[in-house]
Amino acid sequence: MTAGSRPRNGKRRRIRRRQTSMAINVTSFLLIVGIIGVVAFAWMRGGITGDYSGEGNGEVVVVEVAQGSSLSDLSTRLVEEDVVASEEAFMGAANSHTRAGELQPGFYRLEQRMSAESAIEALLDPVNQAGTVDLPTGSRLMDTHIVASDDVRKGIFTLISEASCMGEDGCISVEELQQTAGTADLAALGVPDWAAEEVTARGDDPRRIEGLIVPGVHHFNPQGSALEVLSKLIRESAQRYEDTGLRASAERVGLSPYDLITAASLIQMEAPAGDFDKVGRVILNRLDEPMRIQFDSTVNYDLPDQEVATTDEDRARVTAWNTYAMDGLPETPIASPSLEAILAMENPAEGEWLYFVTVDLDGRTVFTNTFEEHEAAIAESIANGVLDSNR
Repeated sequence: MTAGSRPRNGKRRRIRRRQTSMAINVTSFLLIVGIIGVVAFAWMRGGITGDYSGEGNGEVVVVEVAQGSSLSDLSTRLVEEDVVASEEAFMGAANSHTRAGELQPGFYRLEQRMSAESAIEALLDPVNQAGTVDLPTGSRLMDTHIVASDDVRKGIFTLISEASCMGEDGCISVEELQQTAGTADLAALGVPDWAAEEVTARGDDPRRIEGLIVPGVHHFNPQGSALEVLSKLIRESAQRYEDTGLRASAERVGLSPYDLITAASLIQMEAPAGDFDKVGRVILNRLDEPMRIQFDSTVNYDLPDQEVATTDEDRARVTAWNTYAMDGLPETPIASPSLEAILAMENPAEGEWLYFVTVDLDGRTVFTNTFEEHEAAIAESIANGVLDSNR
C-alpha cells in the first residue's frame, strides 16, 4: 500500500461514519415524533391507559343494547359514540363488575367521555333506560277511567309517551301518537295484510290499530318519530301473533286471523285465568247458533267511565263494539290480547256452553248450556256482590 492511498481511504471512512450518524439521527427524530403522536392521541382519548375519567361531559347520547348482542359488540358501539375511550377499558371494567351479566336489552341515555366503570354503572341503572315500555295484558290504546274512583288505567299511547321521554329533549306526545295511528299509511305503520281491510274501514279513528300491539315488554328508540315507534311495535307484535300459527289456526276454527285476534281480546277482558279456552268455546258456539255474544266488556269499551256491571241503557247503545246491540264480533279488538288468550282461541275447549258468569269475588266462573241455568248463576253472582254497580 503506498503512502498516497491512506488519505483517500480515511476520507471514505469518515464520510461513511457521517452518513450513518445522520441516518441514526433522522430515525431517532421520526421515532420521537411518532411517540409524541401516540402520547398525544392517547391523551386526547383519556390518557395512556385508554380510559376517560369521571361520569361524562354532559353531552347525552342514546345507545342501544340489542337483544342477543355481546359485551364486545357493545364496547365497539360505545367507542364509536365516544362514550368510552377504548374497547379494552370497557371490557376490563365489565369483566371485573359482578353485575355485568345483568345488563338488559334496550336503549340507554349515556354521556360522552365517561370512564369505563361509570359507563357500566350507568348501563345497570334502570333510571337511564329510555324507550322501554311494559304493556299489561288487556291494555287499551286510550286511558280508561274507573267508575266511582280516581283510578285511571293508562292506555298504550300514554305508556309509550312516558317511555319516550328524554329529559330536556321532551317526549313523543299522546296527541302525536293518536294522530299517527289514525292517519298514517297502513304499510308505513306495519299493519299486517290480514288486518288491513278492517283497519281501513275505521277511517281516521286512532283506535283502528287496537289489539295490534301485543302486551309485554317492548324496546324502541326514544329519539324516533311517532310513526317509527308505532311501526316497530306493530310489526314485532304481528310476527309474535303469527308465530303462534295464527293463520292456520284461524282457518281451523272458522275465523279470519283478524277476527281471531278480536275474539281473543274478548277472552282477555272476560275470562278468569284457567278459563280462557272455555270462554273461547262459548264465543264460537254463539257465533254458530247464531246468537249475539252479549259480553259486558264490549259495552264498556267506548264508555268514558267503566266498571264490570253495565246498565240497560248502556247495553242498548248501538256502537261498533256493543255485542248486545249487534250480531257477530265487534268491528275491532277491544284490548290487546295476550299470547295465552290467542292460543286459547286457537285451541278452544270442547263443550256446548252458551253462557258463563263469574259468581264470586275469587273469580269462580260457572259455564252453562241453558238460559235457566244461567239465570240461577247470575242470581248467585248478584248475591255475592260481583255485579253490583257503582254508577
